[in-house]
Amino acid sequence: MDERAELLRKEYDQRFRDKEDYRNGVWRVLCSEYFSQYISRSATLLDLGAGWGEFSRNIVAAKKYAMDLNKECGRRLEGISEFLHQDCSTTWPLKDGTLDVVFTSNFLEHLPDKKSVEATLDQAFRCLRKGGRIICMGPNIKHVPGAYWDFWDHFVPITEDSLAEVLRLKDFHIEKKIGRFLPYTMSDGFQPPLIGLSLYLRLPFVWSLLGKQFLVVGEKR
Repeated sequence: MDERAELLRKEYDQRFRDKEDYRNGVWRVLCSEYFSQYISRSATLLDLGAGWGEFSRNIVAAKKYAMDLNKECGRRLEGISEFLHQDCSTTWPLKDGTLDVVFTSNFLEHLPDKKSVEATLDQAFRCLRKGGRIICMGPNIKHVPGAYWDFWDHFVPITEDSLAEVLRLKDFHIEKKIGRFLPYTMSDGFQPPLIGLSLYLRLPFVWSLLGKQFLVVGEKR
């Protein structure tokens, strides 16, 4: 795991270092103006594949966990989230039914294979309470078929339909499924003013033109 974790550290640093402030601003808007509708202020949540912790840092919740193989994640979220440094496809150190929300963004496609994705979803289902949610966002290979593979560590091709299907197989009820949500990237290249993101979130008809990431929300019933 140390070798894989070191590779992750280098990847995160290469991809995020010069964009850190803007990325944090993007997630501040996304959390306050969109994802907060799914997450109670009293919730216990897990940020799965937390990266540099932009979601955890900006979402309001009573108790936060952050899981990642990169130790830098734990350092950046010290005092904000309880860091779980582990492979997400192995047993999580949480009791059954202790989470209200599992959130993951641009992460599942980085797992080595579909077996690892399924094992991760099994853990999410076990740890969520009845009525708890899993919120998944990521690049939709239907809309970025070539660019999807421009990242060396993209392994599993995912669409909103394939993810919804496996969530149903894992006994989740699909609460929301959007094939086109956000643009493929919000921080590479041109960085539009954050007020533009706020406006974008209020205009779902624009998502069908610019959206290349899926959003799938599953509920444990």
